Amino acid sequence: MTESFNDTFLKACRKQQVDHVPVWYMRQAGRSQPEYREIKEKYSLEDITHRPELCAWVTKLPVDQYSNDAAILYKDIMTPLPGIGVDVKIKKGIGPVISNPIRTLPDVERLGVLEPEKDVDFVLETIKLLRTQLNVPLIGFSGAPFTLASYMIEGGPSKNYNKTKAMMYSQPEAWQKLMDKLGSMVVTYVKAQIKAGAQAIQIFDSWVGALNQQDYRLFVKPIMTRIFSELKTEGVPLIMFGVGARHLSLDWHDLSLDVVGLDWRYPIQEARQDGITKAVQGNLDPSLLLAPWSIIEERAKAILDAGLKHPGFIFNLGHGVFPEVSPETLKKLTKFVHEYSREQLAITN
Repeated sequence: MTESFNDTFLKACRKQQVDHVPVWYMRQAGRSQPEYREIKEKYSLEDITHRPELCAWVTKLPVDQYSNDAAILYKDIMTPLPGIGVDVKIKKGIGPVISNPIRTLPDVERLGVLEPEKDVDFVLETIKLLRTQLNVPLIGFSGAPFTLASYMIEGGPSKNYNKTKAMMYSQPEAWQKLMDKLGSMVVTYVKAQIKAGAQAIQIFDSWVGALNQQDYRLFVKPIMTRIFSELKTEGVPLIMFGVGARHLSLDWHDLSLDVVGLDWRYPIQEARQDGITKAVQGNLDPSLLLAPWSIIEERAKAILDAGLKHPGFIFNLGHGVFPEVSPETLKKLTKFVHEYSREQLAITN
């Protein structure tokens, strides 16, 4: 690393004083970048993630292009599943497709145990490589048990998660065993990423908002409590994020995590009023990135004004960057967040 290390993101996660609001974007590496699209003509997502030098380059590209305050490892939440016996392929225009869905207790019992050094060695090599290249923190990540289970049970993406919920309600023993197995896999996987050099971890429970609060507390929260309790001892900031999960945010706040990620539907000031005192991350609607700059700036400013009222704020989108977004827009947005927040913090500090 030739430049001095920028630890603003880590400080914000820990609610420490910063001189500007840190910025990174979910799905910042990938589909919206022309350089990435050129690579994808030759390599699949799986190909890229299995080539540490190429994967590191893709991960680092948005940091170089946008001057973001953190990098997030380029990979998919499905990455560790083949290691436990799940036959998953990422199909263009569909997403993850699983040829051997989990439907019964014997299916769950057949799942293996993740051995990171053997099953995801390419991920660990990429992390080690990035730590020699980055001057900002590297975020590792994992899918959460419910979201992983939803793909494994449905066989692919779903709009209503009927099969997942049916298994949860009608086969509680199988569901519990599946949560336990996936919970153990997540802890093992994340600890291996941290050992390799990941400096923060985001857990994506992308689709858990499909559950009501009662079912979340009964069927999912116990395993999330265990995961975060076991990861807390690793000493790196832990972030939680899901979509459409406002009704679960206080349950997340109970967990041993550092940062609550907010999607675009949940205003920061309301999250604070609801009792969220931990650091928060979010939450510009990604669709706004296609709006005129004056509107993007106005909305970003409002989010910053709300976020800056309390220590511990990281600017992000309320979900991921999508392919139609111009890299120039993200670059301009990062610059605005840095400059505006620096001005505001200079006044208040």
